[in-house]
Amino acid sequence: MNAGTTIGAGVPAARTVRLGTRGSALAVAQSTQVARALAAASRRIGADLEVELVQIRTRGDVDATPLTRLGGVGVFAAALREALLAGVCDLAVHSCKDLPTAAVPGLRMAAVPAREDPRDALCTADGRTLADLPRGARVGTGSPRRGAQLLAVRPDLEVVPVRGNVPTRLSRVVGAVVGADGPLGAVREPDLDAVVLALAGLRRLGLDGYATQPLALPQTEIAGTGVVDPADPAPIMVPAPAQGALALETRDEAGAGADPSGVAAGVEPLVSGAGRDPGLAAALAAALAELDDPVTHAAVAAERALMRRLEAGCAAPVGAVAVPAPRADGSSGLRLDAVVAAADGTRLLRESAVGDQAEPAGLGEAVAEALLSAGAAQLVDLHASLPDRGRREAP
Repeated sequence: MNAGTTIGAGVPAARTVRLGTRGSALAVAQSTQVARALAAASRRIGADLEVELVQIRTRGDVDATPLTRLGGVGVFAAALREALLAGVCDLAVHSCKDLPTAAVPGLRMAAVPAREDPRDALCTADGRTLADLPRGARVGTGSPRRGAQLLAVRPDLEVVPVRGNVPTRLSRVVGAVVGADGPLGAVREPDLDAVVLALAGLRRLGLDGYATQPLALPQTEIAGTGVVDPADPAPIMVPAPAQGALALETRDEAGAGADPSGVAAGVEPLVSGAGRDPGLAAALAAALAELDDPVTHAAVAAERALMRRLEAGCAAPVGAVAVPAPRADGSSGLRLDAVVAAADGTRLLRESAVGDQAEPAGLGEAVAEALLSAGAAQLVDLHASLPDRGRREAP
């Protein structure tokens, strides 16, 4: 654990909130964005919070083992959640797609800010699109979901597993010009023709200039704005559930401090025990409410409910994305599109439905049931993970 930058400092009588973050460039960029927004929101409501970034090292940041062998992307969230429960930090920022769907007693998802563009992006060194890549081109991704959908469009490609933070993966296409980030470093000599990365991460790092081709969503609406993308909608790549969204997680009132032995020495938990500061807890809750975006929160809830019903594991090639869509009665709705793909891309099952924005979990479960009825469980191992690690909740 490393204490870092304090944002919003200098405000008289400001209370300090400790925000836990991974140490990667992307995680710090996301957490800094949230810290600034939280400090600004607190000033708007007269709460005057300052936010200290506390870096938490996770196994996923230092171990080059493929994520499916480490137990899935949930490995990134585990250390942050442990620090939160232990009172080392008061708030954690997660890439929502990395957050397991299983509830953790004592924690709650307090806010989901407005989503960044959820699309995946193809990155090449020379501007070539997916259609332009030569036969047998080497395309890097650590995601079975991305690999399967790439092969569905271009079965001749060689999909190469990759690990590392965003600059590290990008460097395998463009070289060390993007610099190193983390222990895996950057390569000097590119060895891939292309890599597929989340457009949201590239934008948050200021690296979206390397995004040669955003890969279209089903009947694409740009970042949930209701504006239809005028670009050619093919090829379709359905993103990971909750891709592009951030989850702000805190301890909850009922469960926090349930295990006092887990609280770090010298650390007063924010929302538990005799040392609890009700004013700080209330101020944080109010500021987080200012940051929550109801449409994004509902979309993420629908996508995560689908994964939870499918009981999809970390290696299952499953995609899901929800966007605003009007209902027949004129009420606010969500359209949820989902795909389950054979690992080799030879067969894809697609389902979609429109539901009530106020009942996102029901929408997610309904689309999941449609996929199961269509044979999703027979098409792929939805519980895919390492056999010796057992079944894990979906990221």
